[in-house]
Amino acid sequence: MITIKSQREIELMRAAGKLAAECLRDMGKLVVEGNTPLQIDKACREWTAERGAIPAPLNYKGFPASLCVSANNVVCHGVPTNRPFKNGDIVNLDVTPILGGYHGDCNATFIVGDISDELRRFVSTAWESMWAGIKQVRPGNTVGDIGYAISNIVKARGYSVVLDYCGHGIGRVFHEDPAIVHMGKPKQGIVLKQGMTFTIEPMINIGGYKTRVDEKDGWTVYTDDGSLSAQFEHTVLVTADGVEVLTLGEHEKAPA
Repeated sequence: MITIKSQREIELMRAAGKLAAECLRDMGKLVVEGNTPLQIDKACREWTAERGAIPAPLNYKGFPASLCVSANNVVCHGVPTNRPFKNGDIVNLDVTPILGGYHGDCNATFIVGDISDELRRFVSTAWESMWAGIKQVRPGNTVGDIGYAISNIVKARGYSVVLDYCGHGIGRVFHEDPAIVHMGKPKQGIVLKQGMTFTIEPMINIGGYKTRVDEKDGWTVYTDDGSLSAQFEHTVLVTADGVEVLTLGEHEKAPA
């Protein structure tokens, strides 16, 4: 069931979204050679508590950490480990603080040291595809419009869109309806209405779209063929005439 947010709920979502953007920014500063995902997990837990918030991932359906750390061929839901980051890694951090009872959810892929121009273009495509989807958000458009815009960019550049995981409604509950699939057809699927809040978070792979879940921890999702994966995410609000990005970073701007 899709929940349309009241003005009071929207204000609470704005506050949670702003906090999420700040958390992602500060945790991203720790993605440097020699640091470990477990160090960032500890920092995130402390950072969130100091601001009177709760890290939603911690103990969510048994997840053992305060954020997801997904490096290289990990698609999403990466459980933090003690493996140090190395030069050339690409690392996604996914944070979701709960503030005032509402969730702010965003993620980004960070680069450790030097990477090739080809890999940089791949990571950029993940970011651009997210924004292509965001630009389709307005009353009267559909979830299919979002997915179509995302997949068009990704496919045109020779990459694949992960189908097993998608964006989701969000608010007082971490995962609400609707599901925001990152492929689709124009004017098909659920119609967007003012007051809806959800995430757009395309996961793209250099290789094939298939994934597999780590058998030991039951959470970490890998590309099935071992290829690299990248992802970006924002929480958005459908406004009267368009979209408001609730988790927009202080210095982040949409691409032209």
